[in-house]
Amino acid sequence: MTRIFSALAILPIVLGVILCLPPFATVLLANVVALLAFVEYAKLARSAGIQISSIPACAATLATVTTIALSPHSLPIVFMTSTVVVAVTALAGETTEQVLARVATAGFAILYLGVSIGALAAVQVQFGPEVLMVLLGTVIVSDMAQYYGGRAIGRHLLAPSVSPKKTIEGAVCGVVASGVALFIFGGSAMPGVGSGWHVLLGVLIAMLGITGDLFESRLKRASGMKDSSTLIPGHGGVLDRIDGLLLAAPVYFVVITLLARTSL
Repeated sequence: MTRIFSALAILPIVLGVILCLPPFATVLLANVVALLAFVEYAKLARSAGIQISSIPACAATLATVTTIALSPHSLPIVFMTSTVVVAVTALAGETTEQVLARVATAGFAILYLGVSIGALAAVQVQFGPEVLMVLLGTVIVSDMAQYYGGRAIGRHLLAPSVSPKKTIEGAVCGVVASGVALFIFGGSAMPGVGSGWHVLLGVLIAMLGITGDLFESRLKRASGMKDSSTLIPGHGGVLDRIDGLLLAAPVYFVVITLLARTSL
């Protein structure tokens, strides 16, 4: 019940920003989400024994979110600048202990959080709120189908060493539900494209979402943590809530961009 109440409290805020405010508000919300997610990510790193320079790495991550959202073609410049920031941070450190791990952890935050959340906001900026809502709705439907389908008929564990509660049956429910959701609502995101492609994209989004969920679970297990934080009652932290989107959003943005160019 706590899980449902938390979702009902957060959902109107997200929908209000996306549907009722200018695109810049979505970019701002994306930066807030990225900031909270980075704090949790840095906490996971520290729990795993890796100390990263949080301020420069976080600044580079947020700059990546904004740049990708407003100017996706600037990705090479973002990577170049972020690499310089991470390198200078490593040189400025007082110790060389675990320098490679610290640099890799800081750099991965830019890719894992900055590019992914930036791509999520870019969907809104470049293609409008309806196209973004198709992605969010599909991921939510898939997550719900996995959760409740797994509880109802789940018998075989999908990845017991990583996520002891996720089942194969739940994952199949999520994939099917995602395909159905895109079949129904895909016309808003992919006008003029056959329904079969809608279903395929829905299946791909679900599979990426499941992979993202398992990947974040692996990070938490490596850090000895059950949840990335307790910020959202019933859900854990921000990373726990968006882990599936982090892998699905960039692919969705690329697919929608390619389809838009093809239709020109």
